[in-house]
Amino acid sequence: MLTASSATGQLVFLPLLASLTERYGWRSALLFVVAMIALAAIAVMALMRDRPFDLGLAPLGETTPVAPPPVDRSFSALFATPLRVLRDAAGTRVFWILGATFFICGASTNGLVQTHFVALCGDYGLAAVTAASMLALMGLFDFAGTVGSGWLSDRFDNRWLLFWYYGLRGLSLLFLPFTDFSLYGLSIFAMFYGLDWIATVPPTVRLTADKFGRERAGMVFGWIFTFHQIGAAFAAFGGGFSRSNFATYLPAFIVAGALCLVASLLVMTLRKPQAA
Repeated sequence: MLTASSATGQLVFLPLLASLTERYGWRSALLFVVAMIALAAIAVMALMRDRPFDLGLAPLGETTPVAPPPVDRSFSALFATPLRVLRDAAGTRVFWILGATFFICGASTNGLVQTHFVALCGDYGLAAVTAASMLALMGLFDFAGTVGSGWLSDRFDNRWLLFWYYGLRGLSLLFLPFTDFSLYGLSIFAMFYGLDWIATVPPTVRLTADKFGRERAGMVFGWIFTFHQIGAAFAAFGGGFSRSNFATYLPAFIVAGALCLVASLLVMTLRKPQAA
């Protein structure tokens, strides 16, 4: 739900931001975002705690509160611990496979679609608000798809889940040029692609926890997520490069679709996790 709401929030706010930009200029949209960030920061400081134990609660799935292990809060440990975790994780094949597939995940979602989809639709005559509304539709389906993916990841082989998620995402991106960018065709794409937007996160987190343990899973996944953001950066640049040099975004979308098919095969090279 955390990752689903994060992606859905980014997409759902886009029509409002596009409308504010058209009516009052980009500064008004930026001020709105800053105000929302400030509100979120206040909520975090007032309500958020580090662990269930801080509130006398048991971890999810447990029956009694569990005291956290001792943590070195020194300034040096703050920077050294993530690097030690990265050193240990980087010595495993699982880390690099998950990192590579998450690189492709970032390149095929917020790096490409979220960054360039509105401009792509504009090339085919769609207004910015209409295109942003398609992204909002993706966000609504994303929430259902990602929560459902979390349910599935507790019950089925996560390698096969990722195989289907990346494969179907790749096919949807390859299908996009054949929608004729009509309202009907884009709606089908938005629903199908939206269900798969962040569905890759729960199985990836589960595979990370299975390999590196619950205590280190969050930090290792943070490093894996770094690959996601690097992939997003490459796709953001690649989409602009394609538009500037070939007068169309479509080559970038086709390459992203092909990469997703590669990711679906790559994840199957992982060994099946041993049953507990």
